[in-house]
Amino acid sequence: MSFHFFNAADGMSLSTEGGLIAAGEGGLRVDLGGARLLPGLINAHDHLQLNGALPRLKFREGYRNASEWIADITPRLSTDPCLLEHRSRPRVERLRAGGLKNLLSGVTTVLHHDPRDPVLDEPGFAVDAPAPGGWAHSLALDGDEAVRASHQATPLGQSWIIHAAEGVDSAAALEFDRLEALGCIMPGTLLVHGLSLSAAQQDRLVQAGSAVVWCPGSNLHLFGRTLDPDALFQQGRLLLGSDSRISGGRDLLAELALVQDLTGWHDERLETWLTEGAARLLGLSDRGRLEPGLRADLIALPPGLPLAQATRADLRLVVVAGQALYADADLGEALQLVPVRVDGRAKALARHLLAPEPGLELLNPGTSV
Repeated sequence: MSFHFFNAADGMSLSTEGGLIAAGEGGLRVDLGGARLLPGLINAHDHLQLNGALPRLKFREGYRNASEWIADITPRLSTDPCLLEHRSRPRVERLRAGGLKNLLSGVTTVLHHDPRDPVLDEPGFAVDAPAPGGWAHSLALDGDEAVRASHQATPLGQSWIIHAAEGVDSAAALEFDRLEALGCIMPGTLLVHGLSLSAAQQDRLVQAGSAVVWCPGSNLHLFGRTLDPDALFQQGRLLLGSDSRISGGRDLLAELALVQDLTGWHDERLETWLTEGAARLLGLSDRGRLEPGLRADLIALPPGLPLAQATRADLRLVVVAGQALYADADLGEALQLVPVRVDGRAKALARHLLAPEPGLELLNPGTSV
């Protein structure tokens, strides 16, 4: 379906056709009631299957590095009632829950950091999850030779992703040097977390054309601190990721609010960072701006509400590749969406995204039909 979204108050309008932003004023006319249109948000790090109703977890006051966290959670996968219940659900359902988590927060593009599953490429998946050129989990889990092989197998010019420098001790800090020695620090490399990078290591990373995916909520939860993002941001080498709910916050909007609290960065800077800036750094030239010919990925915010102060229930509209998938209740009927409730607010959601029995709440707490 094609749309023509407009605001009668200020004359702003945007049309979609065939999944792209179109010139002209064709399609179903939808009055946004003064809402402000932005490109869809880009989440640079998530484990889509580790979301749903899972709570934030940790099993000691704090960790020195990610290996300690992995050592704590791994044996509990087969004993912890919450983790057992989650893992009992089909993987496809868990991945769909992660997609829905992102959609409800205005994310239209997400980088999934785990093995690829066909469901991510299905037309009905909630968000776009482009495959990176290559990835490894971490030096700690995969080992040096497997990491080197993964990087060497990545096509030149494409993204290669790995968790690195995730911690506050010397073991975490030395991971950058190990990756450098393996020949993995180069254009396209994305280090997720980078918490323990020194200023000198950050400089070498920038010079090499690599980047860091910052997940401050997860860092603070597990390690009690996070990196100083200013230098990497100024050099255009910083992305934002939500991480999964077992360590990160509820969604990317919660992470963005935390970023503003930590940095004081102004609203315009934050909005550009999660849209046009992220698309540019990830090489996604078909999105990130509201221009004819680009993907029709967009969100609408209520008038006067800054993005960093918005919650998922505040979003007026979310459109992915020209499909209206989530909206306020007053738009739902015209957009052929199904009434739902999100955090106590009347909203509307695409029918194909509704969970099978026993209901939407299991896919995303705070949501119901």
